[in-house]
Amino acid sequence: MWKIAVIDDDKAVLQGMKKIIPWEDLEAEFAGEATDGQQGLELIRSVRPDIIITDIYMPVMNGLDMVEELRKTGFEGKIIILSGYSDFEYARQALRLNVDDYLSKPVTVSTIKSVLEKAIFELEGVSTLRLEQHELKQKLMHYEPFVEQERVKALVTGNAVAGKPLPPFLQGCPCGEDSSEFLVVAVEILRTVRVSEVSPSDFNLFRFAVGNILQEVISAAWKDARLIELHSQHMAVLLHTPKAKREEANLRIRPLCESMVKHVGDYLKVQLEIGLGTWKERWQEIADSTEEAFQALAAKRHMPVPGLPLYEFVKDCDPAAKNGMLDKATKLRPVQFYQQLGEAIRHLQEPQIQEVVERFFQPLEGTDGLAEKDIRNLGLETWAILTYSLLDAGVRADELFDAAQVKEELERLTSPGELKAWLLEKVAVFCSLSGKSEKLKHKQAVDFMIQHIHEHYAQDLHLSDLAEKVYISRNYLSNIFRQATGETFNSYVTRVRMEKAKSMILEGRWMIYEIAEKVGYKNVPYFTTQFKKYTGNNPTEFVKN
Repeated sequence: MWKIAVIDDDKAVLQGMKKIIPWEDLEAEFAGEATDGQQGLELIRSVRPDIIITDIYMPVMNGLDMVEELRKTGFEGKIIILSGYSDFEYARQALRLNVDDYLSKPVTVSTIKSVLEKAIFELEGVSTLRLEQHELKQKLMHYEPFVEQERVKALVTGNAVAGKPLPPFLQGCPCGEDSSEFLVVAVEILRTVRVSEVSPSDFNLFRFAVGNILQEVISAAWKDARLIELHSQHMAVLLHTPKAKREEANLRIRPLCESMVKHVGDYLKVQLEIGLGTWKERWQEIADSTEEAFQALAAKRHMPVPGLPLYEFVKDCDPAAKNGMLDKATKLRPVQFYQQLGEAIRHLQEPQIQEVVERFFQPLEGTDGLAEKDIRNLGLETWAILTYSLLDAGVRADELFDAAQVKEELERLTSPGELKAWLLEKVAVFCSLSGKSEKLKHKQAVDFMIQHIHEHYAQDLHLSDLAEKVYISRNYLSNIFRQATGETFNSYVTRVRMEKAKSMILEGRWMIYEIAEKVGYKNVPYFTTQFKKYTGNNPTEFVKN
């Protein structure tokens, strides 16, 4: 309810205002009265009205002096002058004080109603704007950690975009002799029998649980370290330390890794293996440390701690290894390739997927630089990432491809060109067939969403929550909902709420604020604005029309 206060030294005017103002139509209430400016200030500070109707010429303190004092103290409500004097000087002063309207006595019922409706409409706009700004601020605060996480992931995988701001923790890194150094720890969840037997969707739970435990271990052991979820069964930990404390940091790495392996093993019975890159002096080289860490993990060379599956990158490896993929990895950047491939697959963008594959294999064309074993390993890893990413897009690879046949095909690959052709063939298959095979699933997902909206429209509804329920990524679910209904998720929710509000108003059993709450709006002015936007009328006018 909007609160209106009246300040005038004429008792007849005070009584008249209370009678002629259509309180119910305006959804307003009488907030009090005063007979001079000083009393008016005390009243306003006490009841904090939204609108003030005041005379100018009054004893003790006149209306303009009162208004000036209110403006000095930051009063943001609406002020309407109602005076028996139409003196130009008074009007000029009122204008300087940002008075919202200037009326001359006597005033008609239609005039006072029109002026108050205008003031309330403007207040509703301000209230809605503030609410939207508050909600936007809350959303930004909510998403800020995710934005920073994506920036860190881009640095770790080598996908950082020039000109984009660095994550906050890097912006504060010292320069000069005490500058920070960076090292990446690669983490792999082993595909043991226990892990391999779970469904792809349940594997997400494994990842989530592993990530939670690792985050707790890392936060307790290394301030400002960052855990980054990558693809399939892989994660990474970004460590940084002042250059002068590198030796001290080296002594802390192995206990940290041991604690990570132990806690995940104890609590989840899940086995991890760890790979270490080397320290880099520039943040631009972080991705190099990532590639080294995963090279060490793939090569499984140099276990420095007995019983701990921890492998370090070895720069000067034996001649036989130099002919393999591992020494080409920094140039080929498979981690970067996997990340780019996963993102493209999640959006089912065939041209982008083809571009990523072509770019990765181009340096290998016409060479025999990869051993057959390395080709198969690369194929298996890529297929695992492809399968996991398809699940995010709402597509189950096991419904499109036979797992045993895929394994046999990978075993027969002997060259980079064959692997590339095989991958592009699979991409073409799932991009062309996924839409057909998913139509029923999409219809079921949309039907579920519509039913959920109609049953829970009075509650806070978020697309991300429904996406978790139907195991489809938020963005993809948004697209299929719009294609099926012709409108966005939020637009559909608003329409359901407004139609329900219309029927409740016509029943005449509830107050407007009760209806707003029953259809999911805690803020009545915001509900009123949405209702008018949808129907063309305020809720109080709807029955009359």
